[in-house]
Amino acid sequence: MTTVSWSGEPETSRGPGPFLSVRDLSVEFSTEDGIVHAVDGLSFDLEKGTTLGIVGESGSGKSVTNLAILGLHDPAHTKIGGEIWLEGEELLSAGQGTMEKLRGNRVAMIFQDPLTALSPFHTIGRQIGEVYRKHKGASKKDARERAIEMLRRVGIPQPERRVDSYPHEFSGGMRQRAMIAMALVCDPDLLIADEPTTALDVTVQAQILDLLKELQQQFGTSIILITHDLGVVANTADNVLVMYAGRAAERGTVREVLREPQHPYTWGLLSSMPRLNSSVDVPLMPVRGTPPSLLNPPSGCPFHPRCDYPRLAGPELCFNQRPSLSPESGHGDACYLTLGQKRELRIARANGTANADDAAQAGESVQNKDTAQTGDDA
Repeated sequence: MTTVSWSGEPETSRGPGPFLSVRDLSVEFSTEDGIVHAVDGLSFDLEKGTTLGIVGESGSGKSVTNLAILGLHDPAHTKIGGEIWLEGEELLSAGQGTMEKLRGNRVAMIFQDPLTALSPFHTIGRQIGEVYRKHKGASKKDARERAIEMLRRVGIPQPERRVDSYPHEFSGGMRQRAMIAMALVCDPDLLIADEPTTALDVTVQAQILDLLKELQQQFGTSIILITHDLGVVANTADNVLVMYAGRAAERGTVREVLREPQHPYTWGLLSSMPRLNSSVDVPLMPVRGTPPSLLNPPSGCPFHPRCDYPRLAGPELCFNQRPSLSPESGHGDACYLTLGQKRELRIARANGTANADDAAQAGESVQNKDTAQTGDDA
């Protein structure tokens, strides 16, 4: 892996490919306690005009990955490796000047907390207009008119008056809409939405998500949606990337991942959510334990300390060898269990099997069948 920094190195390019391609990305932070391996060998693609949902627990590397795409990490304390290609242009080797022209113009981000992302000292209109003036060279008058237009487009009532309001004069939902307006003011090709519905009530959440889908249809924008909510992913995204401990645990279309999840971590995320058609007597099955420390990640599969089934796949694999996803597209997961074991274990969990040993026995029966079948074939 080649280590790169945000220096003014010559830009490189390559032939046609996915709109956004991330290959073997690693992000490490230098701290007093040691090196934090925040992202470790992550690869994924994003096609033009589609939405990729990135899900996982806090600390799994979702936001760190997307800040690397934008070049927002402090180079003095961050070591970044791998490749990030945006329409044939490699971003990790791009100079700071190139990244400043890119941010807010071709690539924009909706930050998780609009109250802290927006400056309390400047009006909403001025902050939106500043982005437009910087990248488009517009006058103050044109920037103000553009800000009013964007506020109207995102559903802010009376935009001619609210353009002169300060962030504290907006409700939480209106601040989030203002952040979306700021992100879209230059019609970016890629929009990164980091938990855009956090701390919003259900009604406002639905409005924000509908707004993102509507704007995507208008402009053909590609979206990366970072969230903890699998319900949001189901209604919004085209493809899903499940992250755990800075790595990809599972990847596929929404239909594939939510209907036929393959990784035990994805099972835990899904089974910890209540369902409308489930009996109230069926207990939820959350992921046991806590996420690992990225200062000292576990050997082998990073999920094995919390997994109920390492003895099925083989401790020599789970404890010592780190599984990974191939960079090719398609439904894939980083787990050593066989397809037969996964199928049987999913059925056991869907039937409310709370005892991990019972589910493991079901998986072992499939493993024995597979072994017997292999012997007969031989």
